[in-house]
Amino acid sequence: MLRGSLLAAALALASPALAADGPLCADCFTLPGNPTAHPLRVEIESGLQFSRLALKGAADGHADIDPQTGAKRLSGMIDLGGESWQGRAKVTGEPLRPVRIQLPPRVVLHSPDGSEAVLTDFATNLPAVAMLDQSGTLEFAFGARLSTQGAVGGNFRGRIRIEVDYF
Repeated sequence: MLRGSLLAAALALASPALAADGPLCADCFTLPGNPTAHPLRVEIESGLQFSRLALKGAADGHADIDPQTGAKRLSGMIDLGGESWQGRAKVTGEPLRPVRIQLPPRVVLHSPDGSEAVLTDFATNLPAVAMLDQSGTLEFAFGARLSTQGAVGGNFRGRIRIEVDYF
């Protein structure tokens, strides 16, 4: 039976590094003690999109987006259609430099009616040691788990803080 409240998890906009409420491109910064280093920038090419979901019953549910394939897996939820996809970001900086990319352990999403959902279990398609290429660019995808709280629905939105620095 379809639960009355629609869970339109139409996505968590990914917020770039060090710019929690800023534009969709992070503020630049340079390495301490190395004023000639190219500043790192993070540009979000697409936010994380879960599409339209509904709870199957009175219990909470969750949906996962795989960072490799963009596939969506559901538990305790029904897919009501619409497109879903993994988030995509581009990092630019000094060519051939290794970088550390950190996603938060948890992001609380809010809907206009005050209900909340949570993003956890962030994952990327990055190798163990991520490195900028010869042109100083690194593109990656990320996914996460969306979990309902209190078995309520809503049009959830939030910002994902991505932090990037040189190794």
